[in-house]
Parts: sequence; structure tokens; C-alpha cells
Amino acid sequence: MESFDYVRQSVELSVSTRRRPVAWRGTGRRVGYAVLRADAPSGDVPGKFRRRVFWIKDYDRSEQPNGTYSQSAPSEAVDPRTVAPGVWGELTERAWGSPLPEA
Repeated sequence: MESFDYVRQSVELSVSTRRRPVAWRGTGRRVGYAVLRADAPSGDVPGKFRRRVFWIKDYDRSEQPNGTYSQSAPSEAVDPRTVAPGVWGELTERAWGSPLPEA
């Protein structure tokens, strides 16, 4: 996943497994997913887990370097180098493709 400047990060709320691949029904291509500890607690529903999924779309920078996101990134984009167990990914200048806009 680190070969991407950015990936899109989202959460699947009702996954029935801690470690196996997360089913992906969204648009785009899944490029990674969180693997939970064997003893990770379930969420609000017994036996269901919240898992992060990382994905890209056909028109993201990795697929079309001169396309829509050549100098920006989608709202759910994170730099894959900032992703770690229990740590949400962050938007960086690398992920944005240029200096971050002023907040």
C-alpha cells in the first residue's frame, strides 16, 4: 500500500471476521484492510467488528497521474505511510500532491 501517494480510508461497520479479508461492495478497488487482534472486542452488535478498508478509484492519482487529483486528493484520502494499527491515517502534502491548503 505504501507505493500509493494516497489511498481512500473508510470503515465497514458489520464485518463478521477479525482477520480474514473484508468483503468489498463499494466502488473502486480494495488495496488493503485492517487486521484485528484475535481478542479484539466486537462492536455494538455481538460478533460484528468495525474494520478499516483502504481503496482507490479508477480516476485516482495512482491510476491517472495527470487526472482530477494530480494536485489534490479526495476527502477520504490518507497517506498510507501514516496508517498504523489503531492509528487513523492522515492527509499529508505527499497525499495531497502539493502543499496543503491553509485551513
